[in-house]
Amino acid sequence: MLIFLIRHLPTDWNKKGLLQGRRDVPIDPITPNVSKQIQKNKQLLNEMGPFDIVLTSTLKRTQQTATHYGFTNYRCEELLDELDFGSFEGIEKRKLIEKYQSEWLEHPRHLVLGESLADFENRIFAFLEKYASYQKILVFGHGSWIRAVTSIHEIGNVNKMNQIVVENNTLIPLDFINHSLGGNHHWVAH
Repeated sequence: MLIFLIRHLPTDWNKKGLLQGRRDVPIDPITPNVSKQIQKNKQLLNEMGPFDIVLTSTLKRTQQTATHYGFTNYRCEELLDELDFGSFEGIEKRKLIEKYQSEWLEHPRHLVLGESLADFENRIFAFLEKYASYQKILVFGHGSWIRAVTSIHEIGNVNKMNQIVVENNTLIPLDFINHSLGGNHHWVAH
């Protein structure tokens, strides 16, 4: 399964370094630099497509991004929703990092914010299972979700997610293979 992930376009909260999580923050007006990056990504998508399915989260910033890319026939998927940061939503990300320090960077799977990161990881595995029959998927998603699935791709869990940087409007392709072992599925990089 080949998944092409695009992190949503910048928002005012991104510029301020605030954690958005489940808050339904809209994207900012498109600047010339952002427009240029959209065009570069669209060229790559045209070369890599067509896609079996185009997905967004249920939050408008991913849907607005898909629309700016010219995709209006997308499906909303709640499994793609951003990590619930609980009381940290609307707060500067640096404050979360100050509080949890090395645990946030090296062992986030043990943390519980508005949702536990173990549940967040399970939500990503549920997504991979749900769409396993698709060959090429285009996803308009969120920073933590994309970093987490990239970590799963690299090491099999979310513990590396906060060591990965994914800027807004970045396109990342990931190729997954599902190894089924006695009814248990294990996702690995292709």
